[in-house]
Amino acid sequence: QVQLVESGGGLVQPGGSLRLSCSASDITFATSEMHWYRQAPGKEREWIASISSVGDRPSYRDSVRGRFTISRDNAKLEGYLQMRGLWLEDTAVYYCHAPRLRAWGQGTQVTVSW
Repeated sequence: QVQLVESGGGLVQPGGSLRLSCSASDITFATSEMHWYRQAPGKEREWIASISSVGDRPSYRDSVRGRFTISRDNAKLEGYLQMRGLWLEDTAVYYCHAPRLRAWGQGTQVTVSW
């Protein structure tokens, strides 16, 4: 089964930027849509963005549209989430998900704080 590993999280001030990466273990990654989810403390996991298997048709949650950009590079077996204009409310653990492969990463912590 494909393994997904997120990276790129960290501590950033409000208004700052981070770029998350999702690295896949094998080429089957290229056959699946890719989604990003997040889970804040005490809240349910929520969907935030998705992209097709070939890298088109990006879709976003309303609260992140215009600030976040999802992309992927199947040749590198990687997906990305560029996050700009981060708010305090964006603090969460961020997960990538390949639904066709039923695969989730372990998550990467994003903390937005002064």
